[in-house]
Amino acid sequence: MASLLSIFFTKAKLEEMLKASSEKGLDVTISVNDEANKYRQNVSATIAQSKEQRESKTPKVYLGNGGVFWTDGKISLAPKKDQEQHSGTHGEGETGDLPDFLK
Repeated sequence: MASLLSIFFTKAKLEEMLKASSEKGLDVTISVNDEANKYRQNVSATIAQSKEQRESKTPKVYLGNGGVFWTDGKISLAPKKDQEQHSGTHGEGETGDLPDFLK
């Protein structure tokens, strides 16, 4: 584990998140900044945007803010969805009881 973050969501934002979610859920983007703001926060959560939304400068929908409260200073990139990974405990094509987003 490389970092632990804390994010606060108001009740109103949680209700907004439920309304914005699909049947499967809601895709959220978490941003960690190098420097904290005047409230000592350096983490923010927004509803994820598509490439087209980012290119057209659609305003972000902010959900909450927080901060990093522990880190070992190492953060690595997660593998892209199209890259297959195989673990030593599962056979070819088996995913066991992993959550859908890890299959």
